[in-house]
Amino acid sequence: MNRLKWGAGDQRGFTLVEIAIVLVIIGLLIGGVLKGQQMIESAKVKRVVKQMDELRAAFNTYYDMYGYFPGDDPKASSRGAGADGNGNGLISGAEVANAFDNLQWANLISGDYSTQNYPTHVLGGSMYIGYATAQGKTTHWIYLTYMKRDVAGMIDTKYDDGAYDTGSIRASADYSGNGLITLYVEF
Repeated sequence: MNRLKWGAGDQRGFTLVEIAIVLVIIGLLIGGVLKGQQMIESAKVKRVVKQMDELRAAFNTYYDMYGYFPGDDPKASSRGAGADGNGNGLISGAEVANAFDNLQWANLISGDYSTQNYPTHVLGGSMYIGYATAQGKTTHWIYLTYMKRDVAGMIDTKYDDGAYDTGSIRASADYSGNGLITLYVEF
């Protein structure tokens, strides 16, 4: 009669050491993925800041070339650069949208702004410059629309004072919670 033998060599399954090694590997993989996502988010934030700097440089270059801000230029149509502004030194009203036609005409930015008035930032919202009041301060602002609150807070903390209602970077609402807000960066 055959008897079943139970010995150390006949056992099947995983040892605690093998399970621990697998869990450590899974933990490292998850950590790598999370760190990768954090690096991507950080790169996007840096790209948004770079886009603002590029926009600021284009506006200042136009001003240096023609003596007026784009959109506010009362002689823009005579140069073929789109609609005229009123030349009062403030980019407001329809001048905000016309500014990008002026910049495109001057070859300071790329894109076609005859059908789309504003460029988009890397996070998906619109980006433009206009004269307005934001959180009690009236000046020219770079608007960044449809910003996630936590990302807007990261930009404010890194480049200003971290408070949504003071400093040179302000927001349409507090950075806490969920949802989208508009970020205002002083021009």
